[in-house]
Amino acid sequence: MSFRDNLQHLRATRNMTQEQLAMLVGVSRQSVTKWEAEKAYPEMDKLLKLCQIFDCTLDDLVQGDLTARAAQPELAVPAAALAEDVVGYDDHYQVFAKRIAVGVGLCIMGMALASTMDEWLGDGPTALGFFAGVGAGLMLIIPAAMEHEAFKKAHPYIADFFNDDQRIAEHRSFGVRLAIGICCIFAALVFGAFADQTGLMGPLMFLFFVGVAIGVTIIVYAGIMNGRLNVEEYNISALEELSEEDIASIVGEERAPQVLAKVRASKRVGAACGVIMLLATAVALPLMFWATWYGDPFWRQYFWIPWMVGGLLCGVASIALAQRR
Repeated sequence: MSFRDNLQHLRATRNMTQEQLAMLVGVSRQSVTKWEAEKAYPEMDKLLKLCQIFDCTLDDLVQGDLTARAAQPELAVPAAALAEDVVGYDDHYQVFAKRIAVGVGLCIMGMALASTMDEWLGDGPTALGFFAGVGAGLMLIIPAAMEHEAFKKAHPYIADFFNDDQRIAEHRSFGVRLAIGICCIFAALVFGAFADQTGLMGPLMFLFFVGVAIGVTIIVYAGIMNGRLNVEEYNISALEELSEEDIASIVGEERAPQVLAKVRASKRVGAACGVIMLLATAVALPLMFWATWYGDPFWRQYFWIPWMVGGLLCGVASIALAQRR
């Protein structure tokens, strides 16, 4: 019995479309079509993934006869379903967005502690407050980023399963979240504006950073959740770590040139943003320590400005480099 016959039968026992199987394996639907037409053969890692999906051995899948296996209704995909989230893409993004957003908010809270603790406790604990907040934030951001990269490696290709109703609902949620986040930041600016005019510099600056942290947290969460709708952009990002030959085998020879161009552009954007933020960090950290050591009141409160400028420059670089696709 051929591999093609086994694959077709196993897929039928789960009432699974080629597109749904492709999402589980991490390839395009065209790749599955070629496998079942015996025009191509999956690589070893894809074969092992198929064995995991259908709970069979490699020998049985490739050389055995699995066409006698009965249907598995408890594992079947509903016949009426078109494209579905069969790999947990949406659930993954829900968790990823929360952890990244809260992590960024905690980093900003570290700046709040650094800028206000010296008003209450003196210069000594300032750096401790900064590293406490940033450390807590990084404990969320770094594992979330690593898990996201692992998810992308496991699923380098996702078929777009979002329908129009889901997109409309998410766009509405994005607008509401964005408005709330901006209002929080504007409210924080009010506290910052009055900080120099009152004798409550420490408490008002603390409230300023708290408002900014809450606003940025909401905006970051809204941006990631809205961005998850762009499945094509996710696919481009997930394909960045693969060779050009692997990319062509996943997306198909016809789409390969267009996809490779987008992958190269995405790599340029990532490299540019990485350099910009490293330079911003190289400026911001010395400013923080210099301000703490010499007691400079301005940079003690605003040492974080280089990171904000770096973020804006990353946005500009992303737009400019994206035009070269």
